[in-house]
Amino acid sequence: MTPAQTDLIETAHRIGGDRAVTTDPADIGPWLTDWRGRYRGVAPAILSPASTAETAEIVRAARNLGVAVVPQGGNTSMVGGATPPADGSALILSTRRMRAIRSIDASAGQAVAEAGVILATLHDAALGEGMRFPLTLGARGSATIGGLVSTNAGGTQVLRFGTMRRLVAGVEAVLPDGSVHDGLSALKKDNRGYDLNQLLIGAEGTLGIVTAAALTLVPAVRTRAVAWAGLASPDDALALLRRLEAATDTIESFEIVPGSSLALVIEHIPGTRMPLPGRHDWHVLIEAASGDPHASLAEMLEAQLAAAIEAGLVADAVVAVSEAQAEAFWRIRDSLSEAERSAGPAAQHDISVPVPVMPRFMVEAAAALEGAFPGTHASGFGHLGDGNVHFHVRAPAGMSAERWYAEMAPAATRMVHDLVVAAGGSISAEHGIGQMKLGELERLGPPSRLAAIRAIKSAFDPAGLFNPGKLVNLARGGAAT
Repeated sequence: MTPAQTDLIETAHRIGGDRAVTTDPADIGPWLTDWRGRYRGVAPAILSPASTAETAEIVRAARNLGVAVVPQGGNTSMVGGATPPADGSALILSTRRMRAIRSIDASAGQAVAEAGVILATLHDAALGEGMRFPLTLGARGSATIGGLVSTNAGGTQVLRFGTMRRLVAGVEAVLPDGSVHDGLSALKKDNRGYDLNQLLIGAEGTLGIVTAAALTLVPAVRTRAVAWAGLASPDDALALLRRLEAATDTIESFEIVPGSSLALVIEHIPGTRMPLPGRHDWHVLIEAASGDPHASLAEMLEAQLAAAIEAGLVADAVVAVSEAQAEAFWRIRDSLSEAERSAGPAAQHDISVPVPVMPRFMVEAAAALEGAFPGTHASGFGHLGDGNVHFHVRAPAGMSAERWYAEMAPAATRMVHDLVVAAGGSISAEHGIGQMKLGELERLGPPSRLAAIRAIKSAFDPAGLFNPGKLVNLARGGAAT
């Protein structure tokens, strides 16, 4: 621990008391490793302000002392975006104590939630007012609002409602100089220059620490229908999606799952079972939802799927007859990453390609990877309607994780990303860049984009004290270090 870090810890204690500082290594330990277990950092302390004002005071002290801080919410980053550096040069600044839902206004369709509010908690609070926040994901029981804003999270309802960028109406944040940006007013029109709210969304804590957000709410679901269908190919899945979109505006989720990934869930996740009899190479999970309690969504899906079976697009399908069955279908989808992880080491990629390209990409990229790296198994699943593919390349059977990540995974990842760029896509769809993709962004990112990112970072945080080593490398391109 450096003298400057000691001074910052003492300052944080004076500002927030005992609860604002954690220095016991046993208490810090769980927050030093990313969700996937790929990265492990070192931090002498966790600083936990309870308010925006306390956060601003701590940040001002950190700036004056030259101490780096790593903003952290639920620590559910899939790219090591909230893990401190391994050299112990930064302290963790946790927003988990800022967990108030300041307001829910059903008439305005808006909630204001602090950064530490857990997504599931917001869901429950909104539902109590007859509303919902239409973004959900597998980590909803631990992911926090601040982290979701800072990573521009997506999830399974993007098809209808978009990512966090579309759902965030305003942002409150502490900037690297300790000043507070108050953008919570959620103005429909505001042409006072650059949109700081939009800069902060998806910035991964490199430009500011989000302390609260104004969020868009929609009427609670009164009727929903969930279906599972087996198909022969991703092309048939996209054709089915287009048929459904032409028939109704209620489709919220359309998730595609290869048969091999489904088999891993059944094998590794207790209590799961096959949704359909027989074997199918591909599957889709479909959800339709409406605020109209009289909407006949199950009947609509049954009719549309029956017509798709008649047309040869679908081999078999079932519409859930109960909430328990619907939740069982969703548990399969939410368990895919966990099941893949249980099956052994893998290079996991959160990528996007243009929607019309996605079916061909999923098949051809998998074949190309398996051909280039004998013994591996490549597969993709994800949000077909928005082009987001979670593309995994599993190590050959019997290969140790150490050898896989050292010898084969980096080359496999480079190949995946090269194929993505060739298809006109992005190497990060919804998980962000973090530290996992920092080198690949610099290798493949358009020079004009990279120069703009560095210039913005340098202007906001010239000393590089906010989340160092994530998203942007100021040491490149002549920017400040």
